[in-house]
Amino acid sequence: MSLEEDHPHRLYHDKEYGFPIGSDDELFGRLLLEINQAGLSWITILKKQENFKNAYSNFSIEKVANYTEKDIDRLLNDSGIIRNRLKVGAAIHNAKAILDLQKEHGSFEAFLDQHIGYELADWVKLFKKHFNFTGGEICNEFLMSSSYLPGAHDENCQIYKEIASRNPKWMISTK
Repeated sequence: MSLEEDHPHRLYHDKEYGFPIGSDDELFGRLLLEINQAGLSWITILKKQENFKNAYSNFSIEKVANYTEKDIDRLLNDSGIIRNRLKVGAAIHNAKAILDLQKEHGSFEAFLDQHIGYELADWVKLFKKHFNFTGGEICNEFLMSSSYLPGAHDENCQIYKEIASRNPKWMISTK
């Protein structure tokens, strides 16, 4: 494999970005990564992705929702992740919010699926109602990267064709 093929951006582009995500914990993990990217380069997050996964209990929503001050201190002292108190707090708050959404809708994915067809502005309002640290850019990237909004790849990209063949969420008619 060449350096270009092994580059974190290339691997993410070809294997993850824009593809549907099948589990609530993975959706939470993607949201957590997008939040942590704010103000930083995506390559920084990609290089630390495994560290985030380990630090945040494999992105277990239930475990992160129950984090204590001891866990917060552990995260703020973990040089393998982004040590930002607001972002750590948002992860815990958002995990709790997702638990509430799971109770109400059956799953985080089902909650998101109920809003397929929303325009970005409506998604942002919805996210601001439930989550912390989710402005327009974070919402847009989370939703494109998890196949809820188009735009991750243009129609000339080979990956676009592969994603289209998997029937991404935004291609499903809501009418």
